[in-house]
Amino acid sequence: MSRTTTMTVRLGGALSDFVSANVGDDGSYENVSEYIRDLIRRDKERAEQEAFSRLKAELTHAFAAPEETYQSLTAAEVIARNRA
Repeated sequence: MSRTTTMTVRLGGALSDFVSANVGDDGSYENVSEYIRDLIRRDKERAEQEAFSRLKAELTHAFAAPEETYQSLTAAEVIARNRA
């Protein structure tokens, strides 16, 4: 079940002006909440993309390694290595 959290944020000066310019009749968003939710969603997507890119780079590096550098590990050894 999804939960809703209400948060209060104080903005002043240039940040407040910037938000105001993006909300309302002249902006891209109807209200501040809609704008903030969109910013958070985009930041979440960016973080997920960065994590995926790091994983992809690690896998690319691993698969490019010469086969003789591979070593057999049991599941328990992998779990123990990852805990360290």
